[in-house]
Amino acid sequence: MRRPGKARAGVAESLRLLAQGRDLRGRATVPRSAQEWEEEPERGRFPTAWARTPVAGAVRYGLQRGLLKPTAWSVCAPDVRGLERLEGLRGPVVFVANHASHLDTPLILGSLPPRFARRIAVGAAADYFFDTPWRAVLTALAINGFPVERKGSGRLRSLAPQLVAERWSLLLFPEGTRSEDGWMKRVRAGSAHLCCGFGIPAVPIAVRGSYAAMPRGRGWPVPGRPRVSVRYGDPLYPEAGENAWDFNSRLSTAVARLWNEEDIGWYAALREPRDAAVARPAGPPAAGSWRRSWEAGRPLPKSRP
Repeated sequence: MRRPGKARAGVAESLRLLAQGRDLRGRATVPRSAQEWEEEPERGRFPTAWARTPVAGAVRYGLQRGLLKPTAWSVCAPDVRGLERLEGLRGPVVFVANHASHLDTPLILGSLPPRFARRIAVGAAADYFFDTPWRAVLTALAINGFPVERKGSGRLRSLAPQLVAERWSLLLFPEGTRSEDGWMKRVRAGSAHLCCGFGIPAVPIAVRGSYAAMPRGRGWPVPGRPRVSVRYGDPLYPEAGENAWDFNSRLSTAVARLWNEEDIGWYAALREPRDAAVARPAGPPAAGSWRRSWEAGRPLPKSRP
């Protein structure tokens, strides 16, 4: 025999479903085409302001210099060049780099002078690094990461302008994601818009060898401490009347020339025509995907060119 309390609860639940426009089985009685549209919740909506407090900054700097940098320097052999080009430079600055591996961020952060390393935020993919609370906390604390929408939905408002206004330097990877085959992709103009809008410089960075050391799909670098080249270029300043697209073209060329320095040297890369400097990092145009990945995955020579 059914108890009266359970019967009343069942009646109340039925009335609640009917009031919501559903039948007794919980199915909607109104056709989907006639239902009111509800916007999906934004992904990557995670508070990161706490990670930029003085206490969190002190903890992060200790983690980066006491754990992340020693670990990155133990699994690969970084060859950092061009830091003298940052002498006299003060923030805020936008550091713009190509992106082929999860090693790129710790190598760049570990090689930066302390005045930049202590006050820099890293743009991280909202749909990957901020999809779960634990990963979002680690990303915000360890690298001062902030969510960046990379799929162009426009639902997530960028924090980059606010951070620049608060005089934080930024590390951005304007290709949007790690390279699938190790070669450079098209450089988006978001970083250039920031520089032109705030009148701040951009520092191009080219990372070579990180794809061979730890390509997509690997959870740990390959053994043998492969050499990885991190090259800093001269700071680029937006010129008077220059729009973001033209500045982005100059910035893309600068990253490409730094990339080419590893193969042909500084002087030869500087003398290359602009179109050649941009096209070369795109890889073999007629090769298949396996050939492109194989070419980009070859370890760098142990000695400097």
